[in-house]
Amino acid sequence: MAKRDFYEVLGASRGASADELKKAYRNKAKELHPDRNSDNPKAEEQFKEVNAAYEVLKDAEKKAAYDRYGHAAFEGGMGGPRGGQPGGGNGDFASAFSDVFEDLFGDFMGGQRGGGGRSRAQRGSDLRYNLRVSLEEAFAGIQKTINVPASVACESCRGSGAEGGAEPVTCPTCSGMGKVRAQQGFFTVERTCPTCNGMGQTIKNPCKKCAGAGRVEQDRALSVNIPAGVETGTRIRLAGEGEAGLRGGPSGDLYIFIEVREHAIFQRDGTHLFCRVPVTMATAALGGEVEVPTIDGGKSRVKVPSGSQTGKQMRLRSKGMPALRGGGVGDMLIELAVETPVNLTSKQKELLREFEKLSEDNNPEGQTFFSKVKTFWDGMKG
Repeated sequence: MAKRDFYEVLGASRGASADELKKAYRNKAKELHPDRNSDNPKAEEQFKEVNAAYEVLKDAEKKAAYDRYGHAAFEGGMGGPRGGQPGGGNGDFASAFSDVFEDLFGDFMGGQRGGGGRSRAQRGSDLRYNLRVSLEEAFAGIQKTINVPASVACESCRGSGAEGGAEPVTCPTCSGMGKVRAQQGFFTVERTCPTCNGMGQTIKNPCKKCAGAGRVEQDRALSVNIPAGVETGTRIRLAGEGEAGLRGGPSGDLYIFIEVREHAIFQRDGTHLFCRVPVTMATAALGGEVEVPTIDGGKSRVKVPSGSQTGKQMRLRSKGMPALRGGGVGDMLIELAVETPVNLTSKQKELLREFEKLSEDNNPEGQTFFSKVKTFWDGMKG
């Protein structure tokens, strides 16, 4: 059977560059890989054909010979390698596949191009700490001391993991690569080195205090500056205050998440504060003043207009919360709640009944409501 043109096998043009040929090969190899075509008995043979084509075209000298003489360049009498294969007797499928295994499937197998194992030093994990503060503390800002349980660098081995701070040695199993390869048929399988667990280095005499990890568990006391204006959900990052790195690696970060506790008097909405203030019926009807607290611990006197109803709001400028990192101060909104007296004496009841008789025309909201009710009932009768 006549051999197919190598460019045709790869689906590339004769003027294709090296990168274009490589891209075409990758696409064809992935498309025809036997693992992905278990239902196609011809897939393995086609995959070998693609490999053989690329084995020639990826090599500048072989490609030049093929472009000039075609398949004859690799047959007897043309000075090329004998044996019917472009690369000679060893240019079979397994050899070609091994050459490009990492290029095609390195990411899939967890490998990285260029070789080399993982560095023995690994960055420590980031930590999260939930901190609750009062509304007053969020208003003024505060410096708090927190205790954080975390891993810290071992003092005995200075974080190296080796007794006396000695340096680790190159792993003899993987020669520092952190991974080992095994040939299975025409597959090359790459696994994490079982001796060093992928670190690429081993410790002959592990530190007795940290068992070779280079870090130990320990509580730390940290001073944290909580700025004025923080809200629930505010995140503060302390660089390098997380877990210590493994075997001398850099420490992670500590993230402090703020939760502002609910307040007994004030409700917060961003930079604004709300305060519901009860007033007597007499004060609401006649007008007067009430004294209200402010978040800074002070007091403010608020004038209540005569005839005030429940829900009436009054604003105290710049008596709210500061904006985080500057940007002004919010307001405080006072909402009146007119109270109905309870546990009345006989005298109070008598006075209220007399007052009710004299105030039939002094309840505008009631008059409006019952006028609407009368209109509604008349409409229902009609």
